Amino acid sequence: MATVLITSAVLLSPEHAHHLSEVDVLLEDGIIKFIGKQNSIDRADIEVIDAKGSYIAPGFFDLNANFGEPGLETKEDLQTGIASASAGGFTGVAIHPNTNPAIYTRSEVALIVNQSRGAVVDVHPVGAISKKRQGEELAELYDMKLAGAIAFSDGDRSVQQAGLMSRALLYSKGFDGLIMAFAQDESIAGGNKMNEGEVSTYLGMKGIPNLAEELMVSRNIKLAAYHDARIHFSTISTAGSVDLIRQAKENGLRVTCDVAAHHLLLTDESITSFDSNYKVSPPLRTQQDVDALRDGLRDGTIDAVVSQHTPHEIEFKQVEFHIAADGIASLQTVLPTLLSAGLSAEEIVEFLAIRPRQVVGLALPTIEEGAVANFVLFDPTAKWSYDQKSNQSKGTNNPWFGQELVGKVLLTANNKQLTRNTK
Repeated sequence: MATVLITSAVLLSPEHAHHLSEVDVLLEDGIIKFIGKQNSIDRADIEVIDAKGSYIAPGFFDLNANFGEPGLETKEDLQTGIASASAGGFTGVAIHPNTNPAIYTRSEVALIVNQSRGAVVDVHPVGAISKKRQGEELAELYDMKLAGAIAFSDGDRSVQQAGLMSRALLYSKGFDGLIMAFAQDESIAGGNKMNEGEVSTYLGMKGIPNLAEELMVSRNIKLAAYHDARIHFSTISTAGSVDLIRQAKENGLRVTCDVAAHHLLLTDESITSFDSNYKVSPPLRTQQDVDALRDGLRDGTIDAVVSQHTPHEIEFKQVEFHIAADGIASLQTVLPTLLSAGLSAEEIVEFLAIRPRQVVGLALPTIEEGAVANFVLFDPTAKWSYDQKSNQSKGTNNPWFGQELVGKVLLTANNKQLTRNTK
C-alpha cells in the first residue's frame, strides 16, 4: 500500500476532536500517521488525494447483506461480494444465511470466517436460527457463536412457530447472542408478491397487507418481553411496525431494528411498470409508510439502515413479475439512495457506520494517529455511472443500473488495504 495523503476532507465522527473539521490524513502502509491541518510533508513518493468537498468517516457497516457462498456462488461469491461492499463504502458486513447449504453449523461459519480473513471488508456470518432454515428445530447457536457468528437469523424466512422463536430467544440470552427476526406471518402474506393497497388493486395483483408484518413484530416483541431477551427486527417496512417498536422501546424492552435503504425512497407505485428489479421482500409499501420510516429513523426508533444486498442471476429477474425472485443487488447504491431520500451526510454516517455496530456490539473504528485505517471517503455531490464497468457484483438486478447517480464513494481503507473507485 503506497503512502497516501488525503487533503481537505471533512471528518464525520461525533466523538472525535476534529469532528466536522477539515483535516488532512496521511497513511503509510495502512496506518494513520497524521491527522490534522497544515501537514507540510513534501515527499516525492506520496500520492496526494484532494478531497475538498468530501467527507471522511468510519467505514460503513451493513447488518443485512446476502452473498451466495456457500453453494450459490453464481449469484455472488465472497470475492465479488467483498468488492461490491468496498465499492459501496462498507468495511464490514453481516451476511445472512440465505445460502445452500444454509449457514447453520459451525462448519459454514468457519468457512466464511477463514475465507474472508484479512480482506478489505470484514465479513461476519449470521448463523441460522433453525436447522437448514426450515423453522422446525433449533440450530446449534452456541457452537456457531464460538466459530464467529455475529448473530442469528433465518434470513429471508420468518420463524413461523412461536415456540421455536421463544426457545431461540431464551437460549441465546444465556450467552448474550442476538436474534435477528424477519417479520412476516406467511398465513397472512399468502405467498403474494407486492404490497396490498390501491396499486395492487389497480394492477389486479393479490397483495401482502401490512398486517402480515405487524402481527409478527407484535408476537416477537411479546416473546422478547417474556424472556427479557434482546431482539433485532430486520428490514421493517410499515408505519405500524415503527409504532410497535417505538412503544416497545419506551417500555424499556431491549428491541432494535433496521430498514433497507430502498424502503426509505421507493413506494409500490414503482411496481406499475412491472419491473422485477422493484420486487423485494418485504414489498415496497406506500408513501405513508415511507414517511413513517423516515420519522422513525430521526426519532431513534429505527437504529440502522441496511443494504439488503440480494444479487441474482439474470434468469431469476428477467422473467414475469410474479415468478421473479425478490431482491436488489444494492451494496453500491446505498449512499446515493439515502441522499435521494433526503438524509444528510451526518445522518448517513450515524445510520450506516455508528449505530449498526452498536447493535451487534462492535467497536467503532477510530480515525486516530497510530490506528490501522478503517474509513470511507465519499463525496455527496459527485456524479458517477452505475453500469457494467463500475459494478463489482455478479448481480445487475438493481433499478438504477445503467443510470447516473449522485453521491460517490471515493475510497475505502481497512486491514492495511485501500480501494479506490475510479470509474
